[in-house]
Amino acid sequence: MSYCSAIERMQPESRKSLHKNYHDNHYGFPIHDDNELFGRLIMEINQAGLSWETILKKEEGFRKAYDQFDIQKVADYTEDDRERLLNDPGIIRNKLKVNAAIENAKTIIQLQKEFGSFEKWLEHHHPKTLEEWMKLFKKTFKFTGGEIVNEFLMSIGYLKGAHSEECAVYGTVLKHKPKWKAE
Repeated sequence: MSYCSAIERMQPESRKSLHKNYHDNHYGFPIHDDNELFGRLIMEINQAGLSWETILKKEEGFRKAYDQFDIQKVADYTEDDRERLLNDPGIIRNKLKVNAAIENAKTIIQLQKEFGSFEKWLEHHHPKTLEEWMKLFKKTFKFTGGEIVNEFLMSIGYLKGAHSEECAVYGTVLKHKPKWKAE
């Protein structure tokens, strides 16, 4: 069941405001800021093996720990920063995920130099099938398996599926011109 389907099936009184805010205002909407794209990638990577609710509850902790997802600052992190992150209870303290964030920031810096921005790199490769995206991400980034790539790309409007046509948010997302709609 998709994230959107799960939210839609909840009774209104049981929808948690955390989920509802993300579903109604962020999930499936295009992101045009490289730092926010990087932040979404960090959050999707950290969700692996955990609930999305856990990640949403820790979003402010992630923002604080990773300098508001400033790509250049994260790319410049030292071993002391890695240790700080691994001891920060406000985030997921997993060595592979922390290392992936830092290494992926360095990769994004290179992509920005080559393509102008992380967003332009994504646009350059659009459209692709999920399988093609998965191969590209696996070759380019650390800790990016199929589910992470799928959710990341759906959550930023590159792959269809974040919302069903019956979802009240679907029309709002369309007004923001998600990339999948241009296919």
